[in-house]
Amino acid sequence: MEPSEPSQTASDYITSQLRLEADAREALPYQFDTCTKPLGPLRQLVFACLTCSPPPASIHQQFTPAGLCYSCSISCHGEHNLVELFTKRDFVCDCGTSRMANSGTSCSLRVNAETGRKGGVVGEEARVGNTYNQNYQGKFCGCGEEYDPEKEKGTMFQCLGLATEENGGCGEDWWHPECLMGLPRQQHVKSAEPANAVLETVKEEDEAAIEEATNGTVTNGEAVNIEVPRTETDEAHHHEELPLPDGFPAEDDFDHMICYKCVETQPWIKQYARTEGFLPALPAHANLEVSGVAVPAHLNGSTSDIKKRKAEDDLDDEADAKRSRSEAESFEVTPSTSASSEPVNGTSPRHASLPQAPTGQLSLFLKDDFRTHLCRCATCFPHLAAHPQLLEDEDSYEPPVSESDHQSAAGRSVNSGSILERGEAALSGMDRVKAIEGVMAYNHVRDKVKDFLKPFAESGQAVGAEDIKAYFAKLRGDEMALREAAMGAGGS
Repeated sequence: MEPSEPSQTASDYITSQLRLEADAREALPYQFDTCTKPLGPLRQLVFACLTCSPPPASIHQQFTPAGLCYSCSISCHGEHNLVELFTKRDFVCDCGTSRMANSGTSCSLRVNAETGRKGGVVGEEARVGNTYNQNYQGKFCGCGEEYDPEKEKGTMFQCLGLATEENGGCGEDWWHPECLMGLPRQQHVKSAEPANAVLETVKEEDEAAIEEATNGTVTNGEAVNIEVPRTETDEAHHHEELPLPDGFPAEDDFDHMICYKCVETQPWIKQYARTEGFLPALPAHANLEVSGVAVPAHLNGSTSDIKKRKAEDDLDDEADAKRSRSEAESFEVTPSTSASSEPVNGTSPRHASLPQAPTGQLSLFLKDDFRTHLCRCATCFPHLAAHPQLLEDEDSYEPPVSESDHQSAAGRSVNSGSILERGEAALSGMDRVKAIEGVMAYNHVRDKVKDFLKPFAESGQAVGAEDIKAYFAKLRGDEMALREAAMGAGGS
């Protein structure tokens, strides 16, 4: 017989198990046992499955995009190649619908209308109102690059999305700062090391860590951003950022961004550039030669200069009017007779005091209070009503948090939480007499095990699995029970 492998103590095993389960709950903090499709259109976390809906090899091939809710991305597509798209508004999960009919994957979370049982849902009618963009092929930004978290450096920004891709907008796409300015992409991608980028794809290492922590099974929890524990070196890479291009607003200066594609579909919003609640507009195409890179002269400043401008917007308004016209004519801003941020009188609408809209393609950067500065007169309100995100903050749906994080031991289900927590939950639900008897039995077994382990501890010998099995067989009286059963079978 080959010598048994050294075993860890029960205390070490419990500690290790609790650590793994804690890591899994941190990576998957929400429950993933319910599909959001029955809830209807939601602003929610959406994932693209490139295994079930692979991108076309060419533009001539037919492609049917599809998106998954958080729960289905884990429970139904956990071993597939997933791309996290983050929040998308007005979306219904496509898992188990006609959009994924040829994938061979069914929804395991919804009830099958034919069988009346949960799981095996395929070919359900997909929602017609869902909209899709290039993100569902794993591509992002105006440059259309595939996002690779192992090579990408820097931060990407999500557009507020005033139009779908079909209507000329971007459909809440994510943008590189330099691509918003018409600068070469490679100028700011200086390394292929891991980066602190906003977008992340789901990695195989994460799935392996989760599978190990859950012993190969999926339990209650959710994954918005799936991450494995980082080493100190990884953490340094994670927090490393590329500087923003010269002239790009500092991240702390704005709360939302509208890309030039979406602005072009809603030209009325251009008038708000550089007014209250809005930063100066950013041209989509550089037009002046500065150090070999075409950048508008009035945007050729450092990040610190832009931060300073935020605090001095009011003081700069007068100086801007006197500034020499070094900007190109395609981006010239001509103030109206009244450039005040307030109405001319008590009855004049807000838009009457706005400056003349800039011309040319441009992106807008909005402060957190921009909604309070939008004109809501009878003429302007229809524009806002068509885009509810301009009227009020949007609420995003989040699945229920995992029970193991938010319930006491007495309130937990016996089938949720860690092994230790399950035992505590079962004990707390017992009859008092049975609970006391159970504790007494546990103490008796504990003392017996201590006596068994004492010689090993004194000699320093490792305890093997065979030793444990043999001891508990003896403790249970298995040999005697087997003999008695055999004798009983022979007599009958």
